[in-house]
Amino acid sequence: MRDSRYDILFEPTKIGPLTAKNRFYQVPHCNGGGYRDPSAAAEMRKIKSEGGWGVIFTEQCEMHHTSEITPFIELRLWDDNDIPQLRKMSDRMKEHGALAGIQLAYSGINGPNLYTKEVPMAPSALPIRTFTNDPVQARALSKRDIRDLRRWFVNAAKRSKEAGFDLINLYGAHGFGIFQHFLSRATNQRTDEYGGSLENRARFSQEVIADIRDAVGDTMAIALRVSLDETIGELGFSNAELRDYVEMNKDLPDLWDLAQGTWEDCSGPSRFKAEGAQQELVRGIHELTDKPIVGVGRFTSPDVMAKQVRSGVLDFIGCARPSIADPFMPKKIEEGRIEDIRECIGCNICITGDMTMSISRCTQNPTFMEEWRKGWHPEKMNPKGDSDNVLVVGSGPAGLEAAWALCRRGYQVAVAESRTEIGGRVTRESKLPGLSEWGRVVDYRQYQLSQRSDVDIFLDSKLSADDIMEFGFENVAIATGATWRRDGVARQHVVPLPMSSDARIYTPDDLMDGNIPEGKVIVFDDDHYYMGGVMAELLAKNGADVTLITPAAYVSDWTRNTLEQVAIHPRLVEAGVDIVLNRGITEIAADHVVSNCVYTQYTQKFDADSVVMVAGLKENNELYEALLEREDEWEDAGIKSVKLIGDANAPGPIAWATYAGHRYARELDSEDIGDELPFRREITAVAVD
Repeated sequence: MRDSRYDILFEPTKIGPLTAKNRFYQVPHCNGGGYRDPSAAAEMRKIKSEGGWGVIFTEQCEMHHTSEITPFIELRLWDDNDIPQLRKMSDRMKEHGALAGIQLAYSGINGPNLYTKEVPMAPSALPIRTFTNDPVQARALSKRDIRDLRRWFVNAAKRSKEAGFDLINLYGAHGFGIFQHFLSRATNQRTDEYGGSLENRARFSQEVIADIRDAVGDTMAIALRVSLDETIGELGFSNAELRDYVEMNKDLPDLWDLAQGTWEDCSGPSRFKAEGAQQELVRGIHELTDKPIVGVGRFTSPDVMAKQVRSGVLDFIGCARPSIADPFMPKKIEEGRIEDIRECIGCNICITGDMTMSISRCTQNPTFMEEWRKGWHPEKMNPKGDSDNVLVVGSGPAGLEAAWALCRRGYQVAVAESRTEIGGRVTRESKLPGLSEWGRVVDYRQYQLSQRSDVDIFLDSKLSADDIMEFGFENVAIATGATWRRDGVARQHVVPLPMSSDARIYTPDDLMDGNIPEGKVIVFDDDHYYMGGVMAELLAKNGADVTLITPAAYVSDWTRNTLEQVAIHPRLVEAGVDIVLNRGITEIAADHVVSNCVYTQYTQKFDADSVVMVAGLKENNELYEALLEREDEWEDAGIKSVKLIGDANAPGPIAWATYAGHRYARELDSEDIGDELPFRREITAVAVD
C-alpha cells in the first residue's frame, strides 16, 4: 500500500535509550487548553497517536512556580498535584505506540509571574520580554539561585518520569526558554563562569542535562530544543555560534531539536514562509554530531519529508501545525492515501488559541480540540439521523465542510452554487497576494467530494425560496456567505459613514472581481485582520499610490495573534504604502477623506482619488429570511429543517466557517439538548478549608 519512496519515513529510529517506531515527530505545540483543559488536550494528543505519529510531545510545561507566563495558559508541573493530569496525557499519547514527551520550560526573562507574584529570575537583570510588554524586571540569578534551578529541573524530571513520559524536551528556543537565555549574549551579560565565552554560556545546559541523567538514569531520553539563529545581530545567538555549540557539545542531549530563534520566524505563516524554510539553517549540522536531529518547516509533502532524511539534514520530521491540520498524516502516507491528507494552509489560526488564551481552532481540521469536549473524531462521523437528504446552498468553506461531513454520516447531499466555480470566499481570496496556499481548504474538499456518489454539486445555480420549496429536500443548510460593506459600518462607525455622492468607494469584493482603482487610494482598515494589509499590497503592486489608515495602533492588528503582524508591516513599507495608525475616517469627499485622531479627535485631510473600505461585512441571509417567512409551508414541502450557517449567519475567519459547517453536519437530526452545555468542560475543585 505504501509508496516505497516513503519507506525511509517509517524506519524505527533510536533516541538515546528509546526507539521511535517511525520518523514522524510532533514537536511541542500549544493549544489554548493547558492546565485549564487537560482532558481536551490529552484526547487531542491521543488522536495523533492513533494517527500514527512516532513521537508526541506536550506543549511547554511550566516546571516551577517561580517562572510562569500568565495570562497565557500552558501546562504546569509545579508539584505532585499536577502529576495525575499529566499521567492522563502520557497514557493517551502512548495508547497507539507513540513515545510520549514532555517539554519542561523555565521562562526566565519571559515569565512575568503575574499569577504567583514571585520575583522573576533570569541570567541577567533585564526587563521582562513578553507579547504584552509587562512593566516588570527580572533579577539576575545568583549562584545559589542557579543551584536551586538545577534542583528544580531534577525534581521536574522525576515528576515527568512518574507521570509516565518517555522523553524530556528542555526548552531553549523562540526566545522563551532559560537555556536560550543563558546561551545568548543578548540576555546573558554575566561576567562569572556562566557568562562571556560560549564555553561559559553553555555551562548551565551542560549541568542541567548531567543532573537529569543522574536522576532518571537510562529510562528516559533527553532532547534539547535550541535556537537556530536569533536573527538579532551580533549580540544574538547566531547560526554560526549554534554550530560551534553543537560541535562543542555533540553528545550532550540524546536528540537535538532545532527551531528558529523567534516564534514568528519559526512558525511563520505561508504568506511569508515556504515549506522547509529553515533547511539552510539546519543543513550541515549533522556533520557536527552523531545524535539524531529533528527540525520543523510546516512539512506537508511526503516527498519533501523523505528528502530531508535522505539528504542527511534531519532524522525526524518535526511537525506542529501540519499535525493539527491532519493528525492522521503518517497513517495516510503509510496506507498510500496521499491525496487524503488535509494539508496545513499556514494561516496560523491554531496559534490564536494560545495568544488569546482560548481553545484553539484549525481552518482545515474543525475537530481540533473538540475530540474530548464534543467527542468529534477527525476521521470518523456519527451515524446518520432519521432524515435522508440535505440541500446545501453555497459552496464556500462552511458549505463544503458541511457537505463533506454530511455525506460521511450517510446523507444524500446536493450542493447548489450560484457562481461558476466552487469555494466561495476561499477561491476568491486565494488569488490575492500571499494567500495561494489557502486554496487547499477548497482543494481538499473538492477532491473528497468528487469521489462520492452521494454528493451532487450544481454550479451556476442561484436558488430562490420557490425553488427550494419545490425540490423536496428534507433539510436545507444556507451557507451563502457575506459581502463586504461599502458604507463603513464596523467598529468606528456603527451607522453609515458620511460620503459624497461623487466619492469612488470600493470594497475587497470589488478588487477581487478585478475592479482595481488607480491613482491616490486610501485603504481604510477597520477590520484589523489580514484583508486591509492584503488590499494595500495588491494596490501597490498594481501601481497605485496607497495610504493605509487604521484606528488601531498596528497594521492588521489582530494578526499579532497569528504571528503575521511583524511581517505585514515591513512588507507594506517595502511596497511603498504610507501607513497611518491611530486614525479613523469621519468623512469621505470626492477628492479627499477627513481623518480623525482616535485620542484627540483632531482632524486632518488626506487627498484621495478613491477609497477602499475594509470595514464590516453584511450577511447574505435574504434567502434564509424568505424561507423563514414561509415556515408554515415547510411540512407540506417535505422540509424538516432550515439552518443558516457560516458567514451567512455571522461573518468571521475561514476557520469559523469550516467549524460552523462541521458542527451543522454533526448535529443534524440530533436530540434537542435544551439549555444544556453543548460540550464538556473541566471545573477546578474547591479546596477544603
